[in-house]
Amino acid sequence: MRSKRLYLLLPVLLLLVPLLFVACGEEATPTPGPTPTPVVKEVPVEKSPGKLTIYTGREENLVGPIIKQFQDATGVDVRVKYGSNAGLAATIREEGSNSPADIFFATDPGLLGAMSDLLVQLPDSLLSQVPSWARSREGKWVGISGRARVIVYNTRRLSEADLPNSILDFTDPRWKGRIGWPPANGSFQAFVTAMRITLGDEATRRWLEGIQANAPKVYSQNTPIVKAVADGEIDVGFVNHYYLLRFLQEEGESFPARNYHPRGKDLGGMMLVNGAGILSTSKNQENARRFLNFMLSQVGQQYFASQTFEYPLVGGVTINRLLAPLEQLELPDIDLSRLDDVQGTQKLLREVGVIP
Repeated sequence: MRSKRLYLLLPVLLLLVPLLFVACGEEATPTPGPTPTPVVKEVPVEKSPGKLTIYTGREENLVGPIIKQFQDATGVDVRVKYGSNAGLAATIREEGSNSPADIFFATDPGLLGAMSDLLVQLPDSLLSQVPSWARSREGKWVGISGRARVIVYNTRRLSEADLPNSILDFTDPRWKGRIGWPPANGSFQAFVTAMRITLGDEATRRWLEGIQANAPKVYSQNTPIVKAVADGEIDVGFVNHYYLLRFLQEEGESFPARNYHPRGKDLGGMMLVNGAGILSTSKNQENARRFLNFMLSQVGQQYFASQTFEYPLVGGVTINRLLAPLEQLELPDIDLSRLDDVQGTQKLLREVGVIP
């Protein structure tokens, strides 16, 4: 009976076997779906380094090369407007919010102080690179390089031992006809402003009148004073330190003039700075900060020390061998931020008859 059933099912099983083989060997057809989005690689576009506009009272032959170094190093498109410190300051105020200037780079800390209301607060990381005396106490500007006030003297007629400890002592009648000064010069006026702050207006007036009584020769700038000292036209002159070094570079160390730093933290040996601030209307403030940091870098500071004979304000920079090291100078304690009353100084100079 069982054999009979198997015999009857055999034809059916034989029919199913091919179908099973087909089913096992056939691949499943994928269910249609959405077409995947092709991956597109982004092509990087180089970002423009941007622009920077500088208004500066510094001479182009002095700062043009280091500004170009910054431009070459960063790719920033730098534009510079050169002029007098006072003239550029007036232009910035006149231009107002439309001023294209990003940076005001001046030789006069007093004028920088007078422009502080138009300058932004600088970051501590930038300000802390220079000594506290070389920056605005409000953090509105920072010193870039130092300019010492000195007495330049004729070495054929005088030695340092012949010179008084203080610039105040040049009112002595023995100096009559022997002094040269530049009353209209910005650095000289900054020095007079420092005297007003330290000694008061009346004491400053008496000093100016005392020098006037000694019949000083008037010069428009520092350079002709140094030449006049070497030529024997005058014996001493009130100038910034680096003008002499330019003559020494061109004419050699036989040039018959040298600088004297008054002793005992005297006002006649004060240190002024070339400084800069960023305008609040600047549209390129990031590049402006990059520029100031570059000026305070080893590259920037070494440029000023080597090429313009100014004092670097950061450490680790080699100065000219004819310069007295900064740490050896007996500098008076002057807040350069307070030298902003330029108009008051000019008014006093006119009252005394020193400037027209």
